[in-house]
Amino acid sequence: MDLEVSRQDLHRVAVHDHPPAELTEGQARLRVDAFALTTNNITYAVFGDALKYWEFFPGTPTPAGAEDDPNWGRVPVWGFAEVVESRSPAATVGERVYGYLPMSNELVVTPGRDDTRGFVDLAPHRAAMASAYSQYQRVLADPVYRADREDHQMVLYPLFFTSFLVDDYVVEHEELGAEQIILSSASSKTAIGVAFQARHRGITTVGLTSRGNVAFVEGLGVYDQVLTYDDLSALGDAPAVYVDIAGNRDVTQAVHEQAADSLRASMTVGGTHWAHETETQAPLPGPTPEFFFAPAQIASRTKHWGRDGLDARLGEAWARYADWVEGWIEFRHIAGPAEVERVYLELLDGHAAPDVGFVCTLTP
Repeated sequence: MDLEVSRQDLHRVAVHDHPPAELTEGQARLRVDAFALTTNNITYAVFGDALKYWEFFPGTPTPAGAEDDPNWGRVPVWGFAEVVESRSPAATVGERVYGYLPMSNELVVTPGRDDTRGFVDLAPHRAAMASAYSQYQRVLADPVYRADREDHQMVLYPLFFTSFLVDDYVVEHEELGAEQIILSSASSKTAIGVAFQARHRGITTVGLTSRGNVAFVEGLGVYDQVLTYDDLSALGDAPAVYVDIAGNRDVTQAVHEQAADSLRASMTVGGTHWAHETETQAPLPGPTPEFFFAPAQIASRTKHWGRDGLDARLGEAWARYADWVEGWIEFRHIAGPAEVERVYLELLDGHAAPDVGFVCTLTP
């Protein structure tokens, strides 16, 4: 069973049932037990063509001659799966793994480059893609895994990993000459993670959010200043880095105009406001926004620190963050394709509460 989305119309969703594919030599079948749905997954869909996210898990081909061609795709998610059948020495039936999965009830992989920690899917269609998305971590050897925090790992860890890398990029480049970090979509879990890391280092953080989320964002205690999108005149003139999680061109325009002389860098990380239609065509003052690609920072730090060094730093930061989120997050468990579709559409339209994390399964 696959929950698929039209790549031309992200609001169009369908459930497709397929008989299990017979394994060939070297393959293994993973049963997808649970996965998280967050605005991060919406970003995968929005940037699916530009950044090739749709290519990780190809969708159902449209029948030849069909008048309606929705060009189906499977939105990638993060979750846990169990090896239920294997013709590969790298995957043992019964072992549990954490990694990048489709919104499906199973996934056939070609395990390779395995070690005690996990294996990489060497399926030909994934060969040219960032290896960070093709690794499956064995839970028994996962340094961040805790049985009582599986929900945390599914919902928050991929987002926090991105947050950690964004903050680390700023650190690696000597704060980019800035004294403060300005974050759009301040109620999003990615922005919260960046603010948490920066605040821990003593860097001033400014959160931009909608009027309805001000109380929540202020209550988190990780932003030194919280502003609504229509109150950007209150931005200070200290040298700043703008981290754009919203992907709203009008907000970016307003931030750049207000902070043009003090803005040292502008980073595009997400697209929580993906459906917003810009009202301006004016030139963007200040630095040109650059898209932040997390795998590039992973590669950079792995080169300098080694894999164990990166894991150690990330693990320490994650443990501190996972303890802290207990004070404000609620995990909700969603079962069955209809309910998963409902949550997906709720996230797509920006109607999900910021203090909720969804853990899903297609099994009713």
